[in-house]
Amino acid sequence: MKNLFADVSGLAFEDSGDPTTYFWIHLTLAVVSFGLGTAIGVIGARGLLALRAKRGE
Repeated sequence: MKNLFADVSGLAFEDSGDPTTYFWIHLTLAVVSFGLGTAIGVIGARGLLALRAKRGE
């Protein structure tokens, strides 16, 4: 997202400084990717903790 806001190619922002469709699509992709990555990481961590707890019985 940092690179998207720092875009100097002219794709993310119009000359007036308003965001373009390119900006909104890529911002949405970044947010969804971050959210899915976090959710999958939490599921994996919970699975590992459950496996450790089961082996400790």
